[in-house]
Amino acid sequence: MSNTRTTPLTDDCPCGLGKPYGDCCGALHRGARSAATAEALMRSRYSAFAVRDAAYLLRSWHPDTRPESLDFDPEQRWTRLEILGTTGGTAFHNEGTVEFRAHFTARGRAGDQHENSRFARVNGEWVYVDALD
Repeated sequence: MSNTRTTPLTDDCPCGLGKPYGDCCGALHRGARSAATAEALMRSRYSAFAVRDAAYLLRSWHPDTRPESLDFDPEQRWTRLEILGTTGGTAFHNEGTVEFRAHFTARGRAGDQHENSRFARVNGEWVYVDALD
């Protein structure tokens, strides 16, 4: 997937926590550490969409629901993430949900994606399972 966009490690992380990308989601993307919670995984996946890191997105997807590949819309830019709520998903859980709203622009128009995502642990690692209805 040559669509990956380079994000300097010192730039603010796209996830919105105000930390440098390299110390925040970039560390998860590089495999330097794992997400401690379902919310941390959700934030890192949003950031992976923002920097177009398909390899990380596929690695962090549940094997039963993971697509074979991902394509990114070259006209779409992810601009902001809002976490609206969580259930479970901590170090004491094996499942959790994260409700979020991800804002973007595409072809000059603003939009957003609202989803309540389901996460689970596989071999001790948090992974994205699917969107709840």
